Amino acid sequence: MTKMSGSQALVKSLHKEGIRVVFGLPGIHIYSILDSIYDEQNIQFITTRHEQAASYMAFGYSKTGKGIGTALVVPGPGLFNASAGIGTAYASSSPILVISGQNNKNTIGLNRGELHEVNDQLDTVKPITKWASRITTSSQIPAGVQEAFINLRSGHPRPVEIEIPQDTLEEIDEINLLESKICAPITPSTDSLLQGSETLNDSIQPIIWAGGGLISSGASKELQNLAEYLQSPVITTHDGKGSIPEDHYLSIGTYSFKSDVLDHKLQQCDVILAVGTRLLEPKLSPKQTVVQIDIDPDEIGRNHQNTISIVGDARISLEKLYSHIASTTPPRSEQKQEISKLRNCNLSSLSHLKIQSEFIQAIRSAMPRDGILVEGATQIGYACGTFFPVYNPNTYITSSYFGNLGYAYPTALGAKVAEPDKAVVAISGDGGFLFNSQELATAMMYGINVVVIVFNDNAYGNVLRDQKYTYNNRIIGSSLQNPDFVKLAQAYGARGIRAKNPDQLETYLREALAIDTSTLIEVPVEMMPSPF
Repeated sequence: MTKMSGSQALVKSLHKEGIRVVFGLPGIHIYSILDSIYDEQNIQFITTRHEQAASYMAFGYSKTGKGIGTALVVPGPGLFNASAGIGTAYASSSPILVISGQNNKNTIGLNRGELHEVNDQLDTVKPITKWASRITTSSQIPAGVQEAFINLRSGHPRPVEIEIPQDTLEEIDEINLLESKICAPITPSTDSLLQGSETLNDSIQPIIWAGGGLISSGASKELQNLAEYLQSPVITTHDGKGSIPEDHYLSIGTYSFKSDVLDHKLQQCDVILAVGTRLLEPKLSPKQTVVQIDIDPDEIGRNHQNTISIVGDARISLEKLYSHIASTTPPRSEQKQEISKLRNCNLSSLSHLKIQSEFIQAIRSAMPRDGILVEGATQIGYACGTFFPVYNPNTYITSSYFGNLGYAYPTALGAKVAEPDKAVVAISGDGGFLFNSQELATAMMYGINVVVIVFNDNAYGNVLRDQKYTYNNRIIGSSLQNPDFVKLAQAYGARGIRAKNPDQLETYLREALAIDTSTLIEVPVEMMPSPF
C-alpha cells in the first residue's frame, strides 16, 4: 500500500487499465483529478468545448477498436450534457467510460442547492449505461475502477459510469492499486453449436445477417470463412458495415431502408444466421428459422420467435460453427453470378437516389480503402449505408438507432485521436453540424485533422421535405438561416472550401486528406429525394 489521494488512485488505476487519453472539461468538482493527470505524463487530457463533444469523442475513440474511450465531466449539467454521447454509445453497443464528479459525500441527497446538485444522479444514467456506481471512499477507488473495466470488457459492450465525491477525491489514505483483470470471452455451449450447425447444414438458401457485435468481437475473418463454405450471401446492418469487404462477391450490401429486391431475397431464405444484431429489420415469416449468435442472451429472439440460440462471443462461435459444418458436409458450389446479379438489381432499384449516390461515390473515390467515415444523421448520411462500400471493420461509424443530429463531427475527432495515421471524414448536414461546430476549436488546438463535409440545404432537410409533401406544405421550424460555413471554418483557423458538385467534392476531399490541417468542405444542395 502507498499513501495517496483518491484522485491519484483514480488516475493511476486508469493508467493500469490502458487509458492514455481522457476527453473532458475542467470544473471545480474534478480539479484534483486534473491535477493528478498533470503528474501522469502518459495520459493526455483533451479539453472539448462542450461535454456532449467529450462523450462523442470517447465514443469515436472506442469505435475504432483501439481502446476504451474515456470522458471526464462535472456532475449535474456536465453529465447531462454528456448524456447524448453516452446514449449513442449505448445504442451502438460501444464501451466508453464516463467519470463524473460529485458533491461532497455528506451533502448527497439533501437537496440543499449545492453547485450542480442532482438527486439522485445515478438514477439518471442507469437507462443508458450497463453499470453505474458511486465510490465514496478513496481506498475503494482501485476496486471500483477495476469493476468498471470488467464490465467494459466482458459481455455486452456498453458504457459504464462512475461518480466520485469531491472530498473522496481529495482524501489521502493508504491505498492498494490493482492490476487490470483479463476477461475471457464467452464460449457457446456445445449443444447450441450442434443445433445451429445442423440447421445450417440442412438449409437450402441460407443468408447471413451481420451486425455491429460481429465487428466488436473481431470476427470478420471467421465470418468470411463460413460464408464462403456455405456460399451464403452476407447482408449487414449499418453498424455491421465492414464485417466483410463490400467488394467480396458474397456481399450484397447493407439493409439501409426498405428494398424490394433484398426483401424478396430474404423471403426466399429458409435460414438466417444473425450475428451480433437484434435483427429488427426486416419482418421475417414465422416459418423462417433464425440461428442467432449474440453475447447477450437477452437479445436472442427479441424480434423473431423461431430462433435457435447461440450465446457467446461471435468470433469463437463462428469459428466453432465452421469446424462443425466443415467436418460433416462438403463446401457448397460457388454462386458468384447469382449474388452479383442480386447486388446489381438492388442498386438499380434505388436509381431515384442518384443525387445522393453521386456525392457518396465521390467521397468513396477520394478516400483510401482503410479510411474512416462517420455517417451523420443527414440525407447523404442515410444513403451511405447503401452507396458507400466499406472494406475493413471499424472504419464506418453510425449512431445506430439513436439517430441523433450533431454527433458526427466530434465522433470523428475521437476516431482520429485513436487512429492519427488514418484518413477520417465526417458527413454532416448544416443543421446537425451547428450542434457541435465549436469543436473546430478543439480540432485546431490539438491538431486533430479531420475533414468534415457539410451538406447545406439551409434546412433540417428531411423534416422540411416531409412537411412539404406529407403535411401539405405546412412548414414550421425546419427552414434555417446559416452562417457562411467557409468563413466559419476560417475563423477557427481551419481550412474552408466550397464544392458545388460531386466532381469538385472528390477533388477537394482528395486534396484535404493530403494536407496536415483541419478542413471543412461545404456543399450547397437542394432538397433531395427521400431514401425511405
